[in-house]
This record gives sequence, structure tokens and C-alpha cells, in this order.
Amino acid sequence: MNKKLLTACVLSGALLFVATANAEEEKSYLSGFSDRASQGFANTTTGFIELPKNVINISSESNVFVGSTWGVLRGTFEAVGRTVVGVAELITSPIPTDPYITPPYVWNRFSEDTRYFGQHLPGYWTTYGPDDGE
Repeated sequence: MNKKLLTACVLSGALLFVATANAEEEKSYLSGFSDRASQGFANTTTGFIELPKNVINISSESNVFVGSTWGVLRGTFEAVGRTVVGVAELITSPIPTDPYITPPYVWNRFSEDTRYFGQHLPGYWTTYGPDDGE
């Protein structure tokens, strides 16, 4: 009887240890929810920063004329896109999903293009960096 009890305790402890080690690697649900909700709120309220971001980046890559024409058009598109994605992130923040937009905030990696659902759209000026948030 003692051997069975000892074996059961050892196996239970091993299973609990494995579950704890795995849980430390993954984000908790509450942490993921709060990250998504804050990201959605930030993108909804600061989407307009995409306009100067695109003008600055396209002007530095090409010239001021291209930046003031194509940069304004694309910046307007990106501002609307980031705001809509921010609203979608707020609505779907309780549901764990993959990120909708990269970089997650407009001020992250400011000189890099905004990507939606990980897609590289044509007409973009940068080479893409890693998606690790740096």
C-alpha cells in the first residue's frame, strides 16, 4: 500500500511540475486579454499618426514630392486601417487570436511599414524586420 501511495504521489508531482513549466512559457488568458484590449484602444485612438509616419518615411526614401503625394494617400489609408483594426481588436480582445497588425503600435518600429494579418502589400518602402516586437 505504501509503495502505491508513494508512486501516486511521485507521478502526481511530476505531472504538476510539467503543467507548471508549460504554463510559464505561455501567456495567461488575462494577460493576453489585457494586452489585446490596450493595443486595440491605443490603435483606435492613435491611428491618425500613420499619416505623418508615411509622409516622413516615403519622403526620406524617395523625395519630398513623392512623400507629400503618395505618402499622404497611403498615410490616410493606413490611418483608417489602423483605426478599424483597433476597433476590431477591442471587440475581439476576449478571444485569443493571432495579431491583426504588425507592428502592434504605430510608434513601434516607426520606419517600418504596417502589415495587416502578416501580409506584405505591394508599394511598400521598407524591408521587413522580425516580428518579435523589437
